[in-house]
Amino acid sequence: MSDDVLEDDDLRLIAALQCDGRVTIERAAAVLGLNQRTVRRRLRVLLDGAVRVVATRPRAAFPGATLLRIRELRGKIDAVTAALAARDDVLYLDLSHAGDEISAAVLSDPSRRNALVFRQLPATTAVTVIHAETVMHVFSDASDWRLDVLTVAERAALTVAATPDAAGPLDAVDSAILTALARDARLPAATVAAEVRHPESTVRRRLATLLTDGRLLTQTFVDPHRLGLRIDANITMQVPPANLDHAGRTLAHHPAVHGALATTGRANLHAAVWLRDLDHLYRFVTEDLAQLGVERVETFLVGEAVKRPGK
Repeated sequence: MSDDVLEDDDLRLIAALQCDGRVTIERAAAVLGLNQRTVRRRLRVLLDGAVRVVATRPRAAFPGATLLRIRELRGKIDAVTAALAARDDVLYLDLSHAGDEISAAVLSDPSRRNALVFRQLPATTAVTVIHAETVMHVFSDASDWRLDVLTVAERAALTVAATPDAAGPLDAVDSAILTALARDARLPAATVAAEVRHPESTVRRRLATLLTDGRLLTQTFVDPHRLGLRIDANITMQVPPANLDHAGRTLAHHPAVHGALATTGRANLHAAVWLRDLDHLYRFVTEDLAQLGVERVETFLVGEAVKRPGK
């Protein structure tokens, strides 16, 4: 994919898709103040490769995860990276900018010894240093992140108003619709109806209900380099317990943060950030983090995002 930064109108359209992945051309044009023909053309180009919109279900109760830092790989980093990336329980996998360290998030049951951490990785002679920290709380993840190019009013006008408390259980038709949209959340109702073999009127009605009940969510994936965000970093922090919740919630709403987690261990707060350049990273650390009472900071510059949702 090209690293060329997209134009401002394209960025605003991507932000609109983050608010509502099924936003209509008419609504996007009206809210963003663009010509409908322009919106139709630009969306067609964006969705032809730069951007992917998928349907997801609401985030269930957090199943548990472990954050890993794997160092001193004795020349076997490519083999270890490939083996970890192939595992279904590995959610995220980043290779450091220096090419000497792996950062990963692994699904795990906190009540059990993790076989990957305690048996499989130590048995690999290439790995000599492993740091593992259990995620205690998720303040935000990538599905919550929004490109900061819309006004508050524009974002509110584009966001689907949902009432999750009114949601009932999914039946077979609802499940089939969600499965069809998992690959492409912008499929027309007629296409979905043909796939699930139900009348288009039924599918339209069910789609509207799923959206307003908050059982159909959408997530928009795009290479951050195309957004002008060329610095990808994972930051670990040590925060006094009294400040941890406030710091985590504050970071969750920061426009650069696409993930904020509280963990066990000395580094008890983690943030994943996308920023324009190293100068912006410096200001984030020295200004934004300094205001949160952070006592210690370690920055992992990502050289390659090997495995991420949507990639």
